[in-house]
Amino acid sequence: MQFTIQQIADALGAEADGNTELTILRVAEPGDAGQTDLAMAMSPKYAEALAAGSARAAVLWPGADWRAMGLEAAIFVPRPRMAMAGITAMLDRGQGVAEGIHPSAVIDPTAEIGSGVSIGPLTVVGARARIGDGSVIGPHCVIGMDASLGENAVLREMVSIGARAVIGDRFIAQPGARIGGDGFSFVTPEVSGVENVRKTMGDQGDAKAQSWLRIHSLGAVEIGDDVEVGANCTIDNGTIRNTRIGNGTKLDNLVHVGHNTRVGNDCLLCGQTGVSGSVEIGNNVVLGGQTGVVDNIFIGDRVISGGGTKILSNVPAGRVIMGYPGVKMETHTEIYKAQRRLPRLARDVEALKKAVSKQGSSD
Repeated sequence: MQFTIQQIADALGAEADGNTELTILRVAEPGDAGQTDLAMAMSPKYAEALAAGSARAAVLWPGADWRAMGLEAAIFVPRPRMAMAGITAMLDRGQGVAEGIHPSAVIDPTAEIGSGVSIGPLTVVGARARIGDGSVIGPHCVIGMDASLGENAVLREMVSIGARAVIGDRFIAQPGARIGGDGFSFVTPEVSGVENVRKTMGDQGDAKAQSWLRIHSLGAVEIGDDVEVGANCTIDNGTIRNTRIGNGTKLDNLVHVGHNTRVGNDCLLCGQTGVSGSVEIGNNVVLGGQTGVVDNIFIGDRVISGGGTKILSNVPAGRVIMGYPGVKMETHTEIYKAQRRLPRLARDVEALKKAVSKQGSSD
């Protein structure tokens, strides 16, 4: 896979200068770049490392003096991360899943396989499952009965899609993602200590110890178009209604979405975020890493939570929150500052107590 500087610039809609017929085989960081690499030096601080490598071409910021850097060609981009998206898409070599269906794959005769689909070794496709045109299914994947996968999906190795899941176009799942496991729903024959605690916020009452009975998941999972899920993500089936992930939403590694939860469009759920059951999440929401969300609440559009936030109540649209429990970020900052002052405050109080005690004894 190789491109000229001009081809890359044209694909990005960017300007290029110098010897734009230079051939590029891969991208590299400036200090590691060789003669056929495109150095990613999109700000002055990264360009300083160009001298340590031998790149002939680089991606630079607008107005950069590429000749002074000893380069033969350059591409100029105003938004580095947008350029990264385009360049990495062009040079991605994929995972090497061979075209066609591997002879060791087990495909139910009632399954519908679209045109141009690749299916890797030891993958299992269940009864009446549907796989859209141009999809790439890696090795050791499982697609359950009556599941539907849209066009141009990419499933890395060991991804499982449960029965009756409905997934849109251009879905990407990283290794080990699990879509459509049963929800974590259990009940006791009589009122439990947990139920009492939810009401009293502390007292278990006289509830006795009991065994848990399973509530089965009759719903499935619905996923829109252009959704990506990271490695070892889990999205549970709904109990009655389907769990739903909206168009364009991205889930990082180790994210869990509980049963019945509905996530809106274009959300980002970062690593190790856990969302309990029956949560309503709006559009364009960003949950930072290790955010925890209690069940049966709503989170409004455009909410942003900082890493480690624990969301225990409804959050209105547009709010930025942080902490445990999650509060407005500016409130959390004030609380944090006050906490840091507590040792000094305690020392001051102790000194005042001693002073008052001495004054009292002298009287």
